Amino acid sequence: MNKERINQTLNNLFSLEDKVILMTGGAGAIGSEIAKCYANLGAKVIIADVNKDSMNEVGDEIRKDGGEVILMNLNLLEEDSINEVVENTIEKYGKIDVLANIAGMNKRVLMTNGSEETFDRIIGVNLKGVYLISIKVAKEMIKINETLPEGKKIHLSIMNVASYNSVMMLGGNSVYGMSKSGIAALTRSQAIEWAKYGFRSNALTPGHISTKLTAQLWDDPYYSKYMLDRIAMARPGYPSDMLGMSVLIASDASAYMSGQLCIVDGGCLAGGQPWEI
Repeated sequence: MNKERINQTLNNLFSLEDKVILMTGGAGAIGSEIAKCYANLGAKVIIADVNKDSMNEVGDEIRKDGGEVILMNLNLLEEDSINEVVENTIEKYGKIDVLANIAGMNKRVLMTNGSEETFDRIIGVNLKGVYLISIKVAKEMIKINETLPEGKKIHLSIMNVASYNSVMMLGGNSVYGMSKSGIAALTRSQAIEWAKYGFRSNALTPGHISTKLTAQLWDDPYYSKYMLDRIAMARPGYPSDMLGMSVLIASDASAYMSGQLCIVDGGCLAGGQPWEI
């Protein structure tokens, strides 16, 4: 097979060239890897995050590699901040092709020890903020598409981030699990309600991922064994393991895929490692 033809076929399916991708949480461990990957594939990336220092570091890396990136401060707990980020993106580029809702937070605590403040913050960032920014982007893109002829309309792709905890639970993750179960429902609702506009929505659904924030768990012999016993591939996931699915969801290769939980968990939800026979 001709290599040029192979590369052309892959490019036609998975290229993100000139796509405008608005990313929340693009400065985090998973989000930063996805942001750099999107930029390397030709996307115009807007990283919207609350962590200015980490965001600047990611932006510098992308620019150093020749990518295009804009950095915007975003607080998902404030609707005015959400609206400002979306409106500034539209003003700059005139469209949004992909909304990647990656921002999230967690605080492990047993239900009997939790507080209303913790509940409101986790739900606010992980679910309400995603709900509000998705609606804002959808409304803006509906208005823009009304001015465009058929064949030129923008087919918005939304990538939410669900979790292993959308399906199965770990102790101390009740509020986080509620928020991610809500993301699963929101993703399906977006897919159903916005299909008539040519929009689609899917949820990247990671399993147990090793990052700086989870290093303490993976370094603990008890907890690491507990998690590894439940992963068929017997290793943690890493942010780089999320890239293939993230590109699929953002690209035209997933043009007929919507409302799906796209699970990337090393076989965890499949049942974990087999018993010895």
